Amino acid sequence: MLGNHSVTMNCTAPFQTSPRDQLAPMSSTATRLLQPARHSMAAWLSSSSTRCARPPRLVLGIETSCDDTGAAVLDEAGRVLGEALQSQKEVHLKAGGIIPHVAQQLHRENIQQVVKEALSTSGVSVNELAAIATTVKPGLALSLEVGLQYSLQLVDRYQKPFIPIHHMEAHALTIRLTEQVEFPFLVLLLSGGHCILAVARGVSDFLLLGQTIDIAPGDMLDKVARRLSLIKHPECQGMSGGKAIEHLAQTGNWQRYTFRLPMQQYRNCDFSFSGLQSLVNKAIIQKEKEEGIQEGELLSCINDIAAAVQHVVAAHIIQRTHRAMLFCIKNSILLPKTATLVVSGGVASNQYIRKGLQTLANANGFAFLSPPPRLCTDNGVMIAWNGIERLHARHGVLYNTDGIRYEPKAPLGIDISKRVEEDSIKVPRLRKIQWSAC
Repeated sequence: MLGNHSVTMNCTAPFQTSPRDQLAPMSSTATRLLQPARHSMAAWLSSSSTRCARPPRLVLGIETSCDDTGAAVLDEAGRVLGEALQSQKEVHLKAGGIIPHVAQQLHRENIQQVVKEALSTSGVSVNELAAIATTVKPGLALSLEVGLQYSLQLVDRYQKPFIPIHHMEAHALTIRLTEQVEFPFLVLLLSGGHCILAVARGVSDFLLLGQTIDIAPGDMLDKVARRLSLIKHPECQGMSGGKAIEHLAQTGNWQRYTFRLPMQQYRNCDFSFSGLQSLVNKAIIQKEKEEGIQEGELLSCINDIAAAVQHVVAAHIIQRTHRAMLFCIKNSILLPKTATLVVSGGVASNQYIRKGLQTLANANGFAFLSPPPRLCTDNGVMIAWNGIERLHARHGVLYNTDGIRYEPKAPLGIDISKRVEEDSIKVPRLRKIQWSAC
């Protein structure tokens, strides 16, 4: 809910056009649990050209779920007419992590200018928008609050439909903006706050196969980077923790340190990174003792540790994703001829992890797709695109925002993770698929 933090922001110009007729909602759950839903954005765009000519509908997307303030205007053909993004990375990097109330204040300071810049670049006024789409779940409560309150002020002033967006759904569907991809497909979402394996069967229609039971991979990499004091490394200044790990790992030897893969006894698609982080911390403490240095000083073997950490994180992700592939084919959720793995989210920009997943996909006959790195991290474009998809599907387009709330925690789709565990699928050893991301 909105809580006690009031935000006052200025929205200009009165609404001058008549409200549109309300669109009928469409069911997001297929008749049978494992029956794939098939929708083709490409087919819809093609057929739309045969309808009576009308200007393309435009959607403004607003993103404030964490530490990036983003906005973008897209048309229903997927053209990005204007976008703006204000990152808080440098502020939080100096603080050693994201501080929620600081993130909230920066969103408050930046959101109006970011939205104004996106609209100005697009040459579109708020009156010309078909709808406003905004991230309302999941994310940092104080950050979500800013985006939602600002959006509702726009919606109320201009009498526009509102499209609440699930942040992870937006990440999952971004690939349909950049590639011709039909439902269903397997999607792996990797970020600083999430690690999710799901099958996308349609807009707002997902089967959840597994997720992290503790922390996310991006969070773990950031924490290891802080423990290694990589911010002090001359090659890593200005880099996020994950980027610093990836950079140093390029010149390190992962085989010099061996960390046990998590959750080997559990034949499911869930992930765990907190125990792995503890193992890495113990190894760091041991090396500090051996080298006679204090916490905060740089180890001589820092590149090798970075490489070993990156490798074990990649191997864990690959193993669980492999099981998800086998489960989907076994249960005919995906067909071998059209099976596709989509990888998105901030950690998906790590080239080592991405190459390992691509090798896995190739070995199992899956097509491998990932949005360009700039669309893997949080941005307004993916929110606007998700709004376009929902507008087209006539799903989740609200003409009355009474009772709308943000949700810091929100599941994605129908949870069938227990069904995955019941199948107890054994995954071949990584060497059998000849994985190498070097």
